Amino acid sequence: MKICTLTAVLLATGLLMAGAANAQQPAAPAPNPLDAVPEKMPFNTPYGAPISLEKAQAAIQAAVAEANKRGWPLNIAVVDSGANLVAFARMDGAQLASIAISEHKARAAAKFRRPTKAGEEAMQKGLTYITTLDDVIASRGGIPLVEDGKLIGAIGCSGGTGSQDEVVCTAGAATINK
Repeated sequence: MKICTLTAVLLATGLLMAGAANAQQPAAPAPNPLDAVPEKMPFNTPYGAPISLEKAQAAIQAAVAEANKRGWPLNIAVVDSGANLVAFARMDGAQLASIAISEHKARAAAKFRRPTKAGEEAMQKGLTYITTLDDVIASRGGIPLVEDGKLIGAIGCSGGTGSQDEVVCTAGAATINK
């Protein structure tokens, strides 16, 4: 009887030790993407001279044409390289709240030298620190205007969904960003 008990205890001990040895080790924490140090500065387009009224109006006309083609009444703003309003259009029936939003998208795109879609993508990735930055808008529809490698302004559209705003802004930006 003693031999059976001793054998059972030794077998149980062996199984417990083998199970403990095979237990999964906790996974190492995932690297924090904010700790990555890029070699080059992202979104480092230099600021240039302010966009002219003529070019700003051409960008708005192209954006309005795209919005009309699709039946989307939007507000469209163009700011200069210092984020100052140069031209604005409110299409008939465009949402009133989107007047200020279109200007904000344009200003954010100029100040941060990147499309406002970058802020939206950061929020979707859980990088909520961007909400602590002044003048950020985390909604697509703001696009920098770059001529000869320099940022001369930005265009912002609002009144539709973010993707609709972006489509119309892209059409307006195409008059400058070639």
